[in-house]
Amino acid sequence: MGALRSKGPLSVERLSPAQWECLERELGRGPLAHGWDDGQGWTLVRITTLIGRMFHLGYTIQGVWKLLRRHGWSAQVPVRRAIERDEQAVQVWKAEVWPRIKAPRRTWAPSSASRTKQDKA
Repeated sequence: MGALRSKGPLSVERLSPAQWECLERELGRGPLAHGWDDGQGWTLVRITTLIGRMFHLGYTIQGVWKLLRRHGWSAQVPVRRAIERDEQAVQVWKAEVWPRIKAPRRTWAPSSASRTKQDKA
């Protein structure tokens, strides 16, 4: 049974706990504090660059994604909505327009798996 037991993550985390805390603080300050436009928020490329600047460590984009997931971070979701957004119009569209244009689900019907035309002999 011991052979099936997990041996932990395949890669060793190169950031110390103190470095991770420092990185989280800096991520909390936002991309604008580090010279990026705040419009896109934090991207994996930006976080990779920030880690390189702060700790002189080279991470791949996939490595940063694994690092963030390991510490409980998830994909970004926009916090703000467009000022022009009309919430009532969105609800009307979802309730009335979308059901009319959405393709109906195909019902199950017996059919032939053969691509050739069936002979009616």
